[in-house]
Amino acid sequence: MPDASLLRHRWRILLCAGIVLALLAGIGMRQPSPPDEPRFVLAARAMVDSGHWLLPHRGSELYAEKPPVFMWMQAASHAVFGGWNLAFLVPSLLAALLTLWLTWDLARRLWNRRVAGWAVLALFSCLQFGLMAKRAQIDMVLVGMTTLAMWGLMRHLLEAPNRRALWIAGAAAGLGTVTKGVGFLPLLVLLPWALWRWRMRGVDDGRRGRGPALWWLLPAFLLGTAVWLAPLGIALLLDPDPTLQAYARELLFKQTGTRYANAWHHVQPAWYYLQVMATLWLPGSLLLPALLPAWWRRLKRLDGRYWLLLGWAVLVLLFFSASPGKREVYIFPMLPLLCAAAAPLLPGLLRRAGARWLLLAYVVVLAVAALVIGGQLLAGSAWAHAQLARREMPDSLLPLLGGWLLGFGVLLGGLALWLRQRRAGLLVVLTALLLWNLYGWGLMPALDPYSSASALMQRVGQRIGPDAELGLVAWREQNLLQADRKVAEFGFKRPWDQQWQDAGPWLAQAPGRRWLLVLDEAVSPCVDRTRTIAIGSSNRNRWVLVPGAAYRSDCQSHLPSDAADDGQD
Repeated sequence: MPDASLLRHRWRILLCAGIVLALLAGIGMRQPSPPDEPRFVLAARAMVDSGHWLLPHRGSELYAEKPPVFMWMQAASHAVFGGWNLAFLVPSLLAALLTLWLTWDLARRLWNRRVAGWAVLALFSCLQFGLMAKRAQIDMVLVGMTTLAMWGLMRHLLEAPNRRALWIAGAAAGLGTVTKGVGFLPLLVLLPWALWRWRMRGVDDGRRGRGPALWWLLPAFLLGTAVWLAPLGIALLLDPDPTLQAYARELLFKQTGTRYANAWHHVQPAWYYLQVMATLWLPGSLLLPALLPAWWRRLKRLDGRYWLLLGWAVLVLLFFSASPGKREVYIFPMLPLLCAAAAPLLPGLLRRAGARWLLLAYVVVLAVAALVIGGQLLAGSAWAHAQLARREMPDSLLPLLGGWLLGFGVLLGGLALWLRQRRAGLLVVLTALLLWNLYGWGLMPALDPYSSASALMQRVGQRIGPDAELGLVAWREQNLLQADRKVAEFGFKRPWDQQWQDAGPWLAQAPGRRWLLVLDEAVSPCVDRTRTIAIGSSNRNRWVLVPGAAYRSDCQSHLPSDAADDGQD
């Protein structure tokens, strides 16, 4: 009979394998979906097709909202794995696995292997981690770099003087900064470290003399940023093209400083992130009321591990709360470090009946919701039909979605009855495993043709025929990405009127074989509406096909000026 240590080792291997398989579930079975995925893949595909990797493009325009590092990763992934349906998700998957390992290793170094295991399970169980690991957004890669930088800094500041770790930390922070502008945030940990050292003055804990070595962060940081800023700087010096100069100004100033200090979209109240933590950090957020006083007691004991982990998290929260523009992904970098800080306390918390009941209630609510919604879908209720009709999805999806949700609810309910509140910790981990398998194998592949706009663009191709030419006005990235032929487009961020100034003559040159796909509200008054074709809706937008013969080339009407800005992303 195997001893207890061998059984625990086998359980750890099974859990690790389960986590990896859950994150892998469904990879390659769906296409890029809005809001962010199509534009990144579009830019990466343009790099692969053109061979020009320095500046990302969205159609014919330079894409200046984000640096190209993440798109480089997707393009490189395509070079290795081939098809885009797999390649576009690989960077996020690898970043998620790296983040889990770094969280484990950091907790192991600060405490022990048992605590490290708790940290990994806590991180994996939080909803936002799994969701971002299975989405092709920059934020999962940014979190991987942020966690790597914090791992290196914490090793130097708390474990032992380590110049190599500092170089890794600085380079990761620099690379993170040219991946998404806030990649420098790990360096803020030096503030709580300095305050902690001041509070520890007069105490010889063997950690003195580490300050001067921190200067190595500066060259390492610059080295990380040079991955992109160096070739961009060379291009700016050698090429006086005003388009390139405008691109650099837009990205380096408007999309960083202006976007932070005077955001023009995603404006939210100061308390917005409390709501994010309460929902997207479930089920971990249910334990925060018990964690906060326990953390406070350790801070009062001047435990440096908590001073750095929690102090840094508070600074990140304050940094993003101070900006009027807020998105739920902005505070995601806090989550791995908070899970590491929570891990030593979790065994004690889970011995409390109240904490276990809260976690059980979370699982039961998920199970009941899945059973109710799945039952409605399988029964074909009026509510279920209305939900699909709103999104122009076929009723044939009802049994498929309903079956997946009902199966998930039954399995979850069975686990809840078996494990009950006495094994609530294991129950929430198994819930996360089931949830991300449901998401990867069931829900996303079923919804993919409609969320990715591939169904719409397939209808467009069938309607105009294989020999027709297609143009786009007031388009979205997924329309260009999913088109089945080479497409004429007239700018993405240009006002609609200006797009029509080029699109109208393009139609008139060959009215018999040229068509435009146009956002319904952006159809020009110069178009004869009786000759257009409503081709359907996608991603809450209605689309119209305009044949060349429907455009009156002698017309001088204009769209309302307020509509012309709607093409901005």
